[in-house]
Amino acid sequence: MALRREPHVLVVGGSDSSGGAGIARDIETISAVGVRTCLAVTALTVQTHEAVKKLHHSPPSLVADQMRAALQANEVAAIKIGMLATAEIIAAVAAVLRENPQVPAVLDPVLASTSGRALLEAGAIAAMKRDLVPLCCLVTPNLIELALLIGAEQAVDEDEAVWQGQELLAAGAQAILIKGGHAKGLRSTDILLRSGQEPIRFDAPRLAVSMRGTGCMLASAIAAHLANASPLEESVRRGKLFVFEKLETDRTN
Repeated sequence: MALRREPHVLVVGGSDSSGGAGIARDIETISAVGVRTCLAVTALTVQTHEAVKKLHHSPPSLVADQMRAALQANEVAAIKIGMLATAEIIAAVAAVLRENPQVPAVLDPVLASTSGRALLEAGAIAAMKRDLVPLCCLVTPNLIELALLIGAEQAVDEDEAVWQGQELLAAGAQAILIKGGHAKGLRSTDILLRSGQEPIRFDAPRLAVSMRGTGCMLASAIAAHLANASPLEESVRRGKLFVFEKLETDRTN
């Protein structure tokens, strides 16, 4: 019973049998921040660090039931959403978010695996943009995901990325963190956009290291800090630092 009173992050996403990404990475990250997790599994995958071999979607009603049970069982102070797979699962998740508007949700719009396999069905991007994005306090696309969400080519520079982010804000997003991991240059800059406010840049050296699951890690760390009642900007700053330190440790080991 004591667990009910501790803040939890409800993780909504797919499994990764390799442990490199998905809910395994989410749980690891949120626990490192010192917050408990509960789960709603949207898909089971068979994958290595190199490729996704099989993908099995959870029934949408089962995803929604898992979310409602977790919200009933625990003091859920934030929700982190990752892989959703289908438009029907998106609709199910959105329905539960509408029932719980007091809980901030962070959406990492997982559209494809690192190896390139689609993790969201064709046509579901429109459903995500229309039905889910406006319900989340933060959306964390990389440059590829941002372009797909607004139906454009990938941004070639920061100005174009900010323009694309503003387009997503105009479509109903509350706040967007444009991740700079796919950009070029000596610095990795993430940009926080909110309507009526100046962009805020979070800058770090670009490290010569590659790691799967960094998108999961960043969104999960942000959600964990939101669960601990940190403001959005501070949660993003701490999340960015968490990922940087993890990459730096991985590089030096």
